[in-house]
Amino acid sequence: MAKTSSKTPPKRGASKGGDDSQSGLAWPGEIHAALKDSGVAQASYVPDAGHARLIELLHGDPTVVTTVLTTEEEGIALSAGAWLGGQRAVLLLQSSGVGNCINMLSLMAVCRFPLLAIVTMRGEWAEFNPWQMPMGRATPASLELMGVKTMRVDEAELAAETVASAAVLAFDGDQQVAVLLSQRMIGRKKWVEK
Repeated sequence: MAKTSSKTPPKRGASKGGDDSQSGLAWPGEIHAALKDSGVAQASYVPDAGHARLIELLHGDPTVVTTVLTTEEEGIALSAGAWLGGQRAVLLLQSSGVGNCINMLSLMAVCRFPLLAIVTMRGEWAEFNPWQMPMGRATPASLELMGVKTMRVDEAELAAETVASAAVLAFDGDQQVAVLLSQRMIGRKKWVEK
């Protein structure tokens, strides 16, 4: 069940950014600004280290309602409900969660509801977890087979511009769009012993 919050996000899981992680990089703040400029008022996510800084910024923004999801497909329904209620939403997820959304994406396509999703990719550059590889490879094709336009970002300086473009396609063109943030761009993850 989803939990709506405007407070501090929950702790992340067992992986964290390594030496080349997103700390100190500007792209999360630039994406946050692009989402605000696009009128996004709701953000939903399953906690993810790749989105950590963006999630923190969204939680700190009093104009954005954040919702922690138990599974990614809840975010599809939340985005549809936001649109029906007159608001724009963004779904933040990891490529491994895309598989959970496939059937629910039918809702957006059949009803012509916009969808803006930002996907942090796994199973690519310097991946340590072999379980991330299959869905990482399948993510773009899976989304495209369900009618979701994918836009890939490999360079941090293009992230905000790509998200802004995707928001126009989604909200002004009633399209379903996913921005894929490459694993190399978001930074290598390392396993953390607890």
